[in-house]
Amino acid sequence: MVKKTKRIEKKPKKAAKAKAVRGKRKEDEFAKLKREMAQFKKESNIKMRGLERKGKEVSEELGKKEVELNRLKEEIEYKNKQLAYKDMEMESYKKTAEEKIFQLEAKIKELEEQAQSI
Repeated sequence: MVKKTKRIEKKPKKAAKAKAVRGKRKEDEFAKLKREMAQFKKESNIKMRGLERKGKEVSEELGKKEVELNRLKEEIEYKNKQLAYKDMEMESYKKTAEEKIFQLEAKIKELEEQAQSI
């Protein structure tokens, strides 16, 4: 009977030891997962900060482009007004020139008639 008691005593010790080893493994796995999660969180935060910074830079650049675009629009409007004014001025010169040509042609006809009558 001594042998049976020894066996019974050894089995619970082995089982307890195995259970303790499994518990230790689970604790190690949990600690490892916890470390991995902390590392992932740190990397995610770094990436987020980088993306936020890049988004801010792009937003600032877009603001600058909008200001430049508005300046160019105003410049184009001003140039178009100048061009329209020059166009009106050219039309005026054209009408004046046509009137002078008409008057000169009339004067030439008049002079030709006078020359023929002499």
